[in-house]
Amino acid sequence: MKPGEPGKIGLALGGGAARGWAHLGVLRALHERGVQVECVAGTSIGALVGASFALGKLNLLEEFVAEIDWKRILSFLDVTFPRSGLIEGNELLEFFQSYVQEREIETLPLPYCAVAASLNTGREVVLNRGSLTEAVRASISVPGIFTPLRRGDEFLVDGGLVNPVPVSAVRGLGADYVIAVDLNQERSWEERKASPPSHAMKQKPPRLPQKEEGPFREFLERFRRLEIPDLSLGKRWFQKDPSPNIFEVMAGAINIMEAQITAQRMVTDPPDLLIQPKVGGIGFFEFHRSEEAIAAGYEEAGKALQNLKRPLPPPERP
Repeated sequence: MKPGEPGKIGLALGGGAARGWAHLGVLRALHERGVQVECVAGTSIGALVGASFALGKLNLLEEFVAEIDWKRILSFLDVTFPRSGLIEGNELLEFFQSYVQEREIETLPLPYCAVAASLNTGREVVLNRGSLTEAVRASISVPGIFTPLRRGDEFLVDGGLVNPVPVSAVRGLGADYVIAVDLNQERSWEERKASPPSHAMKQKPPRLPQKEEGPFREFLERFRRLEIPDLSLGKRWFQKDPSPNIFEVMAGAINIMEAQITAQRMVTDPPDLLIQPKVGGIGFFEFHRSEEAIAAGYEEAGKALQNLKRPLPPPERP
């Protein structure tokens, strides 16, 4: 495709848990500048935001995100005995189904796919047909935290294990020009701990009365109250220790891995435009910091579009 020629613009939305609200800011910036996205692929939280965009219901997600707090986050955490994961994910799935209604991916207004990883084969699985909610649920199944999604004899988990920023997947949807959003510019755990939330927040979350702050402190309390003798080791999570807790360890390990995979894939399959919001200070589960994440996405998308060396292709005409 030569500059000035019509082409299909595709969007690859990367994984990053709570940082994924930055995708909303990116989409807002693209819309304001008249960029017409014609297909979208998402990994993990990017799969959820991408599904909302493909449905034409991004405004509903923005309304939900603006009101989210720790209490709402906790309502989605259906604790299970840790056989395959700490959280079953049914509450989250039911919420998403009520929010988007059950749809088949093939019926969406825009071409869409979600990326997951197969525990059976270790390969990337591109979900571009069938249940939209199951595709999103599979893509966000962070290993060790959410239980995998079973599809027949196959178990699917977070697509960030194989393709954190799904450039190749959106090209598979027919994109001629790919805009990719990478949220994996991670800072170290110690740096993030020292980084307080931005003062730009309209309302700060309430402080919890113990050292282990954050939405998962209450979740861990629920888990501790389970009367299962084999869970005695789990009570060590509550010891007042400066070391990271189990969720920070798992999230940190996944962030390191995804950053390395992303760097490699950007070399072999680079996007036409890369947007990297500065969200490294937002923790994996800090979904209540949506205002900061959205602002970061909006700002970086604006800069990236302003610094383009060649103009975006005009949309294809039917």
